[in-house]
Amino acid sequence: MSPAPKLKPDDLLVISPLKEFTCADCGTNEAGLMRLEDDAPHCLACMDLDHLVFLLSGNTALTRRARKASTLSAIVVQWSRRRKRYERQGVLVEQAALEVAEEQCLADSDVRARQRERAREKRAVEDVEFQERMASEISRLFPGCPADRAQAIAQHAGTRSSGRVGRSAAGRALEENAVTLAVVASIRHENTPYDELLMAGVARSEARERIREQLDQVLESWRAG
Repeated sequence: MSPAPKLKPDDLLVISPLKEFTCADCGTNEAGLMRLEDDAPHCLACMDLDHLVFLLSGNTALTRRARKASTLSAIVVQWSRRRKRYERQGVLVEQAALEVAEEQCLADSDVRARQRERAREKRAVEDVEFQERMASEISRLFPGCPADRAQAIAQHAGTRSSGRVGRSAAGRALEENAVTLAVVASIRHENTPYDELLMAGVARSEARERIREQLDQVLESWRAG
């Protein structure tokens, strides 16, 4: 049998064997967990560990809290043939300790949910304020642009995580070039046949060239007011 891994002095080690073993105490054949004592395998019942419940690895906070609340606990490992080493599978803890840990994690989950909701609400307010400022800047640079259109451009370009120009560093700073690019993009899609040309298979560069005069006319009229 491969040697058990070294752990902290106060850690109990339980092994999940890859095959059936015979308990050195009671002599029964077992397919479950075992603990080595004097290099001999013993079943959990003989080691007075059979009252513990298994908690699978994966939730670090739950494992940490369950072990802390459990008077008696053990680390469960299994030999990996591929990696040639023991790997942790989970822990054994008292049922009551696991329930306490689950309640604590659930409470934390509720707190995190409330924090996420407050953060979402804050971002929504910030987005609205930013879009209002952007709409005002559009109206200042392009006084001929209808107010509802300026608002629509700001909402579209300023949508969080959209990757649009309004969410770029220059856009958030409301730099004139970034605001103009947002307006140009809106005119291109809303006031010219640009999208239809693309759908007809016209190359993007050629489509932009075809609608350039029409786009410039709208842009100049909005600038003139």
